Amino acid sequence: GEVVGIAGPSGSGKSTLLHLLAGLESPTSGRLTFEGTDLSTLSERQLTNHRLDNIGIVFQRFHLLPSLSARANVALPLLERGVKKRHRRDRAERLLANVGLAGRIDHTPSELSGGEQQRVAISRALAPDPALVIADEPTGELDSETSREVLEVLTAATSGDRTVVIASHDTETLAVADRVIELTDGQIHREYSPAENI
Repeated sequence: GEVVGIAGPSGSGKSTLLHLLAGLESPTSGRLTFEGTDLSTLSERQLTNHRLDNIGIVFQRFHLLPSLSARANVALPLLERGVKKRHRRDRAERLLANVGLAGRIDHTPSELSGGEQQRVAISRALAPDPALVIADEPTGELDSETSREVLEVLTAATSGDRTVVIASHDTETLAVADRVIELTDGQIHREYSPAENI
């Protein structure tokens, strides 16, 4: 239920940490557990299912499928989970409406602004109702006003037990976090509250 920021210079390990959290990489030592499950004990298929069920990922460059509408892009993870078409469409439309894109559901990515594309990407990450949303430089390609809008959408995503982890170089992006973990050379250098760092 919190927003955690990951800070640090290039090469500090931010992306590696996100890949580990998403189960895309395995730790070379130690253990990585998710709600009590040691991810190293899962097969590739089980890891894929784990990601589909529990992890939403928001990339800096959106990674939307260019030939699909906003609605179809958001519904894609639900298709992978075998959700019926009507339920996929309803969920996608509801999520897009929540981020102010009700009138843009049939538009393809090329017909959307950068901020709209990122809101579609966030909606896609939220579609399966994951426990963890990982965002890697989610505002890196956006202007300051659009960045604020996107961060509002991301922070609103923390509900119940859902956690949002945001990796960024940008202090304004990290300011929305409840706490920030700063990395240096793959190690935790310090942990702080953004309010204390002003």
